[in-house]
Amino acid sequence: MKLHWSPRSPFVRKVMIAAHELGLVDRFERVRTVVAMKDPNIGLLSDNPLGKIPTLVLDDGRILFDSVVICEYFDSIAEKPTLFPASGPERFDALRRHALGTGYLDMLILWRNERDKEAPFEPWLKGFSLKHKATLASLEAEAETLGKLPFGIGHIAIGCALSYMDFRFADLGWREGHPKLHAWHETFRARPSVKATEIVDG
Repeated sequence: MKLHWSPRSPFVRKVMIAAHELGLVDRFERVRTVVAMKDPNIGLLSDNPLGKIPTLVLDDGRILFDSVVICEYFDSIAEKPTLFPASGPERFDALRRHALGTGYLDMLILWRNERDKEAPFEPWLKGFSLKHKATLASLEAEAETLGKLPFGIGHIAIGCALSYMDFRFADLGWREGHPKLHAWHETFRARPSVKATEIVDG
């Protein structure tokens, strides 16, 4: 298998954490792929017309994207699948947590792009800030529950989003006022799969 990959993408990091957790890191080749909104990677478009990473090319030529699809595929081929509950309320709770973490990441990337413009649109910045605060409040309320559940896809998405906050929005100091979430994130950061996939700006 071949994974279009970048060391600074939080969405790629989700997939890499899943691969480490499931013992699949040696099952695919990582291909360094640079993408940018203003400069589409022409070589990637034949594998993913959206021009996004991660994109996984299977041995039989089939192509999978985006990150949650790849994570679920990895879980399906692992010897001991653990990331996605099979059915029932547990599955939908895990998918909801994944949607919250991934939606937070999507918002943070849009926020950063707008914030870095020469003349950012202030109403959008205020909207991003409100959503950021609401998301942290929601996660703070759920942090103790996160710590009691088996590690899964929701934990990966939420942990990657908070780590991206550290990477791109360190000035906002998200830990202040969120002690339970901070404590949970420390346990996330301590996992070998997370230590092995630190984001680097290179």
